[in-house]
Amino acid sequence: MKKLTSIVVGVVALGLALMPILGCGAQEPEETIKETAEAVEESVEQTMEEVEEYVAEEPATEASAEEPEWKSMKHEAKAAKIDETADEALQELFAERAKAKDLFSMSYGWAVFDNLKLALGLSGGGGNGVAVNRQTGERTYMKMGTGGVGLGLGVNKYQVVFLMEDQQTFDNFVEKGWQADAGATAAAGTSAAEVKTDFVNGLAIYQLTEKGLMLNADIAGTKYWKNKKLND
Repeated sequence: MKKLTSIVVGVVALGLALMPILGCGAQEPEETIKETAEAVEESVEQTMEEVEEYVAEEPATEASAEEPEWKSMKHEAKAAKIDETADEALQELFAERAKAKDLFSMSYGWAVFDNLKLALGLSGGGGNGVAVNRQTGERTYMKMGTGGVGLGLGVNKYQVVFLMEDQQTFDNFVEKGWQADAGATAAAGTSAAEVKTDFVNGLAIYQLTEKGLMLNADIAGTKYWKNKKLND
């Protein structure tokens, strides 16, 4: 319980740090914003690792009991697991939404992230993913982290799929990282939401859960960046 409390405290601090970057606070000088961004990146990574560790210590389900503990896996095994999860997410997306497969065929690159979100009145979480250049086949392993004020209780697992329209969008996503602005959503592409499943600012974003595609999933406050360890 003490460990869980520590994680929640970390999430609170992370959410407060994110506020000025997401435009929730007063305007700050550029230098201050840069310093805050660097501090947030460190906090996101630390919080993500704590969440993953906490979840790993929970009683294993029948399915998870067969999985080797993430932290004990070697880099090659972790990369292989990320690749497997990403490929499965793509196939699930294509099966549910033909339009996504069309966009994929037109895309310069793509990325899939497997998120683990811990919500306890406040929300925070982390996960791993891979970005793939369709032209060269090169894979870049990445991390994601999220923190902020929200509602809910429990641990929710889901995948986020990004399709990148052009090289500039892909390179910026991988090299500079990407952060979802307030109001950013991932759409399933049915009825009125169909227009959202085309490329917007070079990106098409989908979120998959155990129940399938989410119609309008709020992904605001989420940050994506390179996984230095897995890309060494």
